[in-house]
Amino acid sequence: MVVLAIFFWLSIYLILHSYLFYPLILEVLSANKKDNELKYGREDDLPLVSVIISAFNEEEVIAEKIESIFAGDYPDDKLEVLIGSDRSDDRTAEIINGYLPDHPNLRFRDFEERRGKQNVVNDIVQESRGSILILTDANVMFDTSTVFNLARHFKNPEIGLVDSNMINKGLKVEGISYQEKAYISREVHIKNMEGRLWGTMMGPFGGCYSIRKEDYSKVPPNYLVDDFYINMKVFEKRKKAINDLDARVFEDVSNVLRDEFRRKVRIATGNWQNLRTFAHLLLRKNLGFCFWSHKVLRWKGPFFILTALILNVFLAFHSDFYLALLAMQVLLLLLPLLDFLLKMANIHIKVLRLATHFYAMNLALFIGFFRSWKTIKSGAWDRTPRNQ
Repeated sequence: MVVLAIFFWLSIYLILHSYLFYPLILEVLSANKKDNELKYGREDDLPLVSVIISAFNEEEVIAEKIESIFAGDYPDDKLEVLIGSDRSDDRTAEIINGYLPDHPNLRFRDFEERRGKQNVVNDIVQESRGSILILTDANVMFDTSTVFNLARHFKNPEIGLVDSNMINKGLKVEGISYQEKAYISREVHIKNMEGRLWGTMMGPFGGCYSIRKEDYSKVPPNYLVDDFYINMKVFEKRKKAINDLDARVFEDVSNVLRDEFRRKVRIATGNWQNLRTFAHLLLRKNLGFCFWSHKVLRWKGPFFILTALILNVFLAFHSDFYLALLAMQVLLLLLPLLDFLLKMANIHIKVLRLATHFYAMNLALFIGFFRSWKTIKSGAWDRTPRNQ
């Protein structure tokens, strides 16, 4: 009984540590910490920036994307945009070609073979001339000062990577967009605190981040989460990674649970790939604490949930207290079912939808763990539908 109780409460704590206690620790420690202060000003000789885009069937957004970049306030003579089409079979190439005559600093490659985002980016990076790279998705729109706010931090030689502030749009109450936005906004805040404290921001949002070209590491062709791989390679070089809340970008958030679940399974599979690759960094001071707390414990969350449930069943035979806890656990597990039934009646309760989102995310992590042990031959995937 004592041993079972210890492991039960340990499982509960490890779940709460990642989602509750760790953010609270960061809040306390980062309260008086400032953002990076060694950065370029507008009057400085700014570095040449290469904006890198891997596009696959982006006819709906690619024009707006290109215009959002060139509408920015970063000097044209210090900016180049390189786009690679990953064998798109829609009008993506036609639209991009239409912009080439008016933008001499825009370059385009139309690849004949579908290989996945990271392989396209690997090739385009080799052709870039900038000392600073901004890796971004076609559906992520820039603010006027996005490029400058990302590039300015690289005056500090300790910084290797800078993440943007992802702001979601297109929210709809009938889906999971509000819950997804809440999750992403909280992640941005946590990453900003990690960066301010120790320069150990745990993984940029792949939609838009910047990196020194010298610190970019070629992503293996079968890796599914390229942004986290690139981030951890920066840490291997003992450089810092931070988040800039002023570097705002805008993305239409996913709203359909089925589509978002498929995306999260892919990401979870890639997370386990990265864990095996970068396990040695778990022992590094500060970085290891963030890696364990923010990522690894969260990735192991479904196993802690199962452990707590199974142990609670045994403990419930010997104690009314644990019987009550078991009833509570079962009720929590039934919340997604209640949410589903209410949704069928066109009733949408945000708290219940949040429970659905949480358990769906953990189920995706569980599935991703087992998929990560299979041979992954390609890093290509179908993008999640937008404007749902």
